[in-house]
Amino acid sequence: MTGDLLDRERHRRWLNVRRVLLVRLDNLGDVLMSTPAFAAVRETLPWAHLTLLAAPGSEPLRPHLAMIDEMIGFHASWMKTGASVLDTEPPEMRGEAERHLVRRLGRARFDAAILFTVCTQSALPAALICRMAGIPLVLAHVRERAYGLLSDELPDPDIVQTGMRHEVQRQLDLVAHVGLFTKDDRLRFRVLPRDQQAAQRALAAAGLQDGQPYAVVHPGASAPSRRYAPTAFAAAADRMRQDPGAEGTAIVWCAGAHEQALVDEARAAMRESSLVLPRPPTLGELAALIAGARVLVANNSGPVHLAAAVGTPVVDLYALTNPQHTPWRVPARVLNHDVPCRNCQRSVCVQGHHDCLRLVDPADVARAASSLMRETVT
Repeated sequence: MTGDLLDRERHRRWLNVRRVLLVRLDNLGDVLMSTPAFAAVRETLPWAHLTLLAAPGSEPLRPHLAMIDEMIGFHASWMKTGASVLDTEPPEMRGEAERHLVRRLGRARFDAAILFTVCTQSALPAALICRMAGIPLVLAHVRERAYGLLSDELPDPDIVQTGMRHEVQRQLDLVAHVGLFTKDDRLRFRVLPRDQQAAQRALAAAGLQDGQPYAVVHPGASAPSRRYAPTAFAAAADRMRQDPGAEGTAIVWCAGAHEQALVDEARAAMRESSLVLPRPPTLGELAALIAGARVLVANNSGPVHLAAAVGTPVVDLYALTNPQHTPWRVPARVLNHDVPCRNCQRSVCVQGHHDCLRLVDPADVARAASSLMRETVT
């Protein structure tokens, strides 16, 4: 059978599916970067019921992903976070999470599954779960032959190096392999009216005047290797406040529930005035807060991808740990200092110097934010 005939036959099989399992088991930001691919499945198969299998930490996304019908939270033992949770189980419970998932997926009678991974992950553990659940069509990137584990495999050419394919494009290419496409490849996130209202109340409680423009600064990140120093954020925020082009623009600090110490340290180092939310925002409130901002200044983390999804310009303090997660389809400035140890893929700087971020001048951060605010119509 020729390549064209194979492509048509593959597409025909996938056009007949009615229940599709989408599998993305790593972090919330990775799920956000997969939303254009999710949208491609929805747009090509508008009749299909789409279920997202994701880590429990991504479940707050559920009301904000319009293309998803159902979401299942699962700690995967082959993922870093899932393994750390499951390692606390008593020995007699080992494997029960996987057995329960197989039973649940089997009862749901899925016609197809699409396994989304970064290039340093293997899709085969999830593929085995799908086979045990009786799912006939399974698509994934692979390096080694999967044989009976996958019905449709796409050879994985990606390696972690400068210039590699963006994570969003990787997932769009995966679904395109079986004929699934979207007309709009931007990230997706639905901001709900209740979150907009809650964000407005939080800003007012923080001291923002009615109609006053603001910039959001978020100093958090899950990995220490991806955090610009709070004192450096403070110096950048001071310079942003002193910029004549940003006159009247408030600096609003926010971070996750476990990152408030970073905000406190940064605000204590500031000379200029700033605002802080009275409590950590929910995911929806954070998206609404970012959507209303002139610019977001943040480390390379979930808020950067939220900014891309809601269309807010972003200054991304981008540690050189992985190159494929830069802001997607949004006005952005990506700042770092080149180092020989780039693309280390480490959560903690093993060199101990953190130079890829430490050597970024706060004045450059402020200039980047100011230029984005000048270029963007508010």
